[in-house]
Amino acid sequence: MFTTTLARYFARKFVVTTLAIFVGLSLLILLIDYIELTRRTADNPAATAALVAATSLYHVPQISERLMPFCIMIGAMTTYLTLSRRLELVVARAAGISAWQFLAPALGSAILLGGLATVAFNPLSASFQASAKRNEAFLFNEQPQGFDAATGFWIHQVTLEGEAIINAAHSHQQGIRLGGVTIFRFEPNGQFKERIEAREAALEPDRWRLTGVRRFVPNAAPASDETYFLSTNLTKTQVMDSFATPETVSFWNLSEYISTAQRAGLAAAGYRLQYHKLLALPFMLAAMVMLAGAVSLRFFRFGGVQKMVLSGVGAGFLLYVLSKVTEDLSTAELMHPLVGAWLPVCVGGLVGLMALLYQEDG
Repeated sequence: MFTTTLARYFARKFVVTTLAIFVGLSLLILLIDYIELTRRTADNPAATAALVAATSLYHVPQISERLMPFCIMIGAMTTYLTLSRRLELVVARAAGISAWQFLAPALGSAILLGGLATVAFNPLSASFQASAKRNEAFLFNEQPQGFDAATGFWIHQVTLEGEAIINAAHSHQQGIRLGGVTIFRFEPNGQFKERIEAREAALEPDRWRLTGVRRFVPNAAPASDETYFLSTNLTKTQVMDSFATPETVSFWNLSEYISTAQRAGLAAAGYRLQYHKLLALPFMLAAMVMLAGAVSLRFFRFGGVQKMVLSGVGAGFLLYVLSKVTEDLSTAELMHPLVGAWLPVCVGGLVGLMALLYQEDG
């Protein structure tokens, strides 16, 4: 069925319709975001029209990526409803084509589009989102990510020498340079080792360079050093990424980052969830095609098409709510990221499959 002329025709209709919806939605997002940013930056003389437009453009891929499953669902519903209205499905049914053969080209196309979105579109989206955050920091004079006015800047690292918790009053270059530093060091067995206070800290390869240092060791007099080096297994990229959202990390970098973050003792639940969500994306799009097929293969002459379409939209919305709940639970480490990413896919696919089995085979 994947190589026949009819299958290629169905697949082409589905892909063209889906891409048209995706592009139209992206343009609408760009327009709305540009208007909103223009309103928010109206009092900033440094916010030029070109900078605001570029920031809005950087926002589009990340938002469009979230809406991709709905684009697939609407594209599939539109395709099959159009074919039914033109009686093309009726003719195909008369020729002995089953619902599974109708859906096979769209399922294959959805999985292919999902794979391309994971390996190609996501890195572009992550890069654009990082650029958008830099532009927003300039437009709204925001503090670097990871800075909190009440508690300061925190980093947790684990090396062969033991555990270290680093706190700084302020940071520069997204954590590469710190000021007003306090470090609590622990032995590998968890016993407290010393407290270090430093005027400044700069991240260098395999170490932190501390200046203006005072060291406080239990049962010993305080010691002062102008320069002191603290070993670390963190790189500049890891320190900067540790204060970035998972959406700003490319799919190709997530696996390495998660592995390194685990060794360093950094929180990585959100990044694990993002990694599994991207792996599950092709199958999520296929599940949306199954749901769309369950509500759009009905012939117009039988009536009730409007109710079927509304039920499909409702099912897609409920699936979105389920995915958000599982994401929140996974980020809070109340659910394994693997379950959080794949549970909505399984639920959506099984619901669509059961509905199609009931309609097709009774």
